[in-house]
Amino acid sequence: MALSGTLLAVSAFAELTQGLDLGSGRAAQQLSRKMSLGSGTGAGKADRVWSDRRTIAASGNEDLDLAGVLTDAFGAAITFARIKGLIVAAASGNTNNVVVGAAAGSPWVTLLGATHTLTLRPGAFVAVGTGQADATGYAVTAGTGDLLRVANSAGSTSVTYDIHIIGASA
Repeated sequence: MALSGTLLAVSAFAELTQGLDLGSGRAAQQLSRKMSLGSGTGAGKADRVWSDRRTIAASGNEDLDLAGVLTDAFGAAITFARIKGLIVAAASGNTNNVVVGAAAGSPWVTLLGATHTLTLRPGAFVAVGTGQADATGYAVTAGTGDLLRVANSAGSTSVTYDIHIIGASA
């Protein structure tokens, strides 16, 4: 099965202005990055994708198994050997935060380490891409380093989040 049209892009723009004695000053600042991946498993390529909208109960968590448990849009099991792109977005209607990382056992450590987490406040998102020249990506080790934990930060209400993972099987 071929994967096509794989693009991860992020862009930020801000303009700082200040009034001066005889006019105004402006400083435009912009940062944009994009990554297009072809179909395959080497540098600049991916052959697996998984995305979902998920809900976690109050005080709950889930461990997403990146090697062999997730299923693609056609119902086939997915085994990621390398992650090339990851987007996680917390729903703006959440009351609690979505916390990503630090699975208790077999954590996927190549992005955040074994114990580190990333907190997404309601409406926040994070996007990580490896770059087109990177053949390694963020390695997944089946059975010992393949669990991505996603947790609800509090006990008052459930949280919803969207997740999109792009990677390679080898």
